[in-house]
Amino acid sequence: MVPIENSLAGRVADTQRLIPDSDLKITYEYFHEVNHNLLGIRGAKISDIKRIRSHEQGIAQCRNNILKLDKQMIVEADTAGSAKLISELNNIEDAAIASALAAKIYDLDILEKNFQDNQNNVTRFLVMQKNLFDYIEKNIELIDEDKNLFVAGFEKSIEDLIDPREISKRVMGKKIYQLSSKEQIDMFNFKFRNTLFESYSSALKELSYENLKIVSHSHPNERMDLAIVKLKINISGRKVDFIYKMKKFNNDWKIIGLILDGIDIISIFRKQFISLYKSGNMDIDFAINNWDVYEENNG
Repeated sequence: MVPIENSLAGRVADTQRLIPDSDLKITYEYFHEVNHNLLGIRGAKISDIKRIRSHEQGIAQCRNNILKLDKQMIVEADTAGSAKLISELNNIEDAAIASALAAKIYDLDILEKNFQDNQNNVTRFLVMQKNLFDYIEKNIELIDEDKNLFVAGFEKSIEDLIDPREISKRVMGKKIYQLSSKEQIDMFNFKFRNTLFESYSSALKELSYENLKIVSHSHPNERMDLAIVKLKINISGRKVDFIYKMKKFNNDWKIIGLILDGIDIISIFRKQFISLYKSGNMDIDFAINNWDVYEENNG
């Protein structure tokens, strides 16, 4: 999700310049009311401040108020980074324009709330992504003609979005995953990939991609390293919810969960794997060797 323009400061030039070369599709737009805060280190007062740091958009959206205070403006890479910087500088003369969450994270005082020049301060964001279904749509005939070739190509197309080991960790459960050897994890990755595809390949052929629409995008509990994206998809003429959960790993977003028509796929498979593990007298190899996607889980 990237900012594209603001009601006070105008277009976000960096974003607009990079979009044409991004190889991403615009799937949704979101309007967010922005409330800036003037932050300082613990015990600082506005009269102590000499320098105010923030992203160029934060500076632009609060410019008149900064001028009224007669403070120096310093442009930084982003708002949260500015908050982190002044916490590290630990100087009462340095302030930052950032969110209340940043103040909480970096143990800063909020010197003034709603510091933006105009209270009607709205930023337009674009939700952009590589379409998860592009490969399926273009190679749908391979599902019947050469399933192995289809699976290999599909894995390649989503490798930037899905880390199989993260999915396996959640299906096996953290405790069992930590007890497993690399060979056991690799074997389960292989079996899980193939049985999952066998289970849902018929549904892939029934998907209608023309009306695919992102309905919402949110960060649960203000966790900016987590995201939940909700889509509406058409399966055999019926509109259903498709939700994927994402987590940021080393600045890369990866899918860690899938909910289709109210069915939490990862949760169902985790229960199935644990059941196999217990029925095999806590034998990881038994659970992996007997793994299959049961028909009743096909939705």
